[in-house]
Amino acid sequence: MKEQENTTAAAQTIALGALIAAIYVVLTMIFAPISFGPIQVRIAESLTAFLMFTPAAVPGLFVGCLIANILGGAVLPDVIFGSLATLIGAVLGRKLFDKRWLFPIPMVLSNALIIPFVLRYGYGVEIPIPLMMVYIAGGEIVGCYILGEILVSVLLKYGKRIVRSGDE
Repeated sequence: MKEQENTTAAAQTIALGALIAAIYVVLTMIFAPISFGPIQVRIAESLTAFLMFTPAAVPGLFVGCLIANILGGAVLPDVIFGSLATLIGAVLGRKLFDKRWLFPIPMVLSNALIIPFVLRYGYGVEIPIPLMMVYIAGGEIVGCYILGEILVSVLLKYGKRIVRSGDE
């Protein structure tokens, strides 16, 4: 019986990660005009909120970003390093899952520190790197903190119906 419960929990975690990835891709593609470039707000980054509730968010955000970058026509360095920035932010953010106002910080910082170099060397964007860092951080703050906080509030109210923590 215990083995069946473990299998069911694992399947639910995989399914939730896949669902987060799929929603990330859909949101990024729907809002593509503002999801790419030196000044961007990825609405999909609001899904960072799931880091507070389930470890499935880590692979979900990473795979979602990877697929969105591929479908969005990103150059190879962007597919690789942009997705790695999300993975780094997600892994570190998940470690802070119990700190509501801190867990998005790693996502904001990893993207702000990595993406400007991707834009410069992958796309030849001539905006000064420190300025791009500010632009990217601003977009991440909108996605992870402003929109993410709305999602956190909804998940705190209704989340038990949607996600299981995976930490039980």
